[in-house]
Amino acid sequence: MENLKEIEYTSNQKAVGELFYIFMMISCIGIVVGVVWSILDFIMPLGKFDIFLALNLGYQITIVAGFLAALFLLLIFFFGLFKKGAKGVLKFLFKERELEERYKNRLDVKIAAGGLLLSIMAIIVGIIIAVTQDIFGGSDTSPLKGLFSEFSAGNWVLFGSLALFAIVGLTLFLIFFWKNGNYAIMKIIGILEKE
Repeated sequence: MENLKEIEYTSNQKAVGELFYIFMMISCIGIVVGVVWSILDFIMPLGKFDIFLALNLGYQITIVAGFLAALFLLLIFFFGLFKKGAKGVLKFLFKERELEERYKNRLDVKIAAGGLLLSIMAIIVGIIIAVTQDIFGGSDTSPLKGLFSEFSAGNWVLFGSLALFAIVGLTLFLIFFWKNGNYAIMKIIGILEKE
């Protein structure tokens, strides 16, 4: 059973946790804006701004104030969860693990674990590069090239925010995997050696 003592984090670790939380919140706000914008683009693809300008001043103020109220409500929600969210990121990334003494200094196990972890990370990075090249620089026969040709501005905001959220999540996963994957592999080796 893991020890549940409170871990003291360095200022650099706290900064990393806060930065990841801020990026996650920026992407979440972007996702909400992108969803609303995409729905409006679906309902009325063209002429939204012209109709807005044709409204009287009271309606314009109400619409802008409504969007600002929703934005500030989200910001209040995210600021309220700031400490808890940053602490959750810290716990996720910097969990202390204790290995059994017999696995701590085994070079063969460290090389195998490091090679496996690097290989898995290389596969993930390779997939990201391949998809990115298909989307933005691929040939006309690329299956993903035509996917984005009909995107509206709202769809691009939504896609960009989702991509940012995915990059932050993937980065967190890779850091977690690198820091805790070695522990997991050592634990698996311990189980296999006992059998």
